[in-house]
Amino acid sequence: MQRVGEVIRSSTSGFTAQCYELDCFPPLGGLVKTKSADCELFAVVFNAATTGIDPGRKPLARGKDESSEEALYKASPQIARLLKSEFEALSVGYKEDNKIFQYLPPRPVPIHSFVYTCSDADVVQFSSQFEFLNTLLNSAVSLPHEELIAAVLRNISRVHEDKHSFLVAAGKHLATTLSGDYNRLRTILERIKQ
Repeated sequence: MQRVGEVIRSSTSGFTAQCYELDCFPPLGGLVKTKSADCELFAVVFNAATTGIDPGRKPLARGKDESSEEALYKASPQIARLLKSEFEALSVGYKEDNKIFQYLPPRPVPIHSFVYTCSDADVVQFSSQFEFLNTLLNSAVSLPHEELIAAVLRNISRVHEDKHSFLVAAGKHLATTLSGDYNRLRTILERIKQ
């Protein structure tokens, strides 16, 4: 479990976290967690961006005469201090009294809560059920739901001992949930092939 950032915007449906290191985001579809006083909140990363710290001042290209990105940052070390990396995460469940609930938490996490990547054990425990997929399917995220769900399932399957069985079980859940929408189901299933 690695600390990757800190919550800078929070709501019941999710949060935005600023990374401590520039461009060191969890992957798209990665499961992260943060803690409040009485529970651990699980969330799925659905967007990441590096921008200038001053919203009215856009970063400019500066590397025309540099041989590499590393040389650019070495020649202009202030650049790293003028940028920030953030990621957005959608709440998909929480853990209270050692029991996991796969629906929105009762309250948002506090601002400045630390955000961690989930351990393999956390991921396996959380993914023993598939109700969180319904939250993803019905969310108002800014990218196609099929892409996000496929990324989540690919990430989660990597920590399961039997990846194939996990993906088959997830596919069956989605087949039931999306029984009236064959095109969406097919898109997700094509993208989880590894």
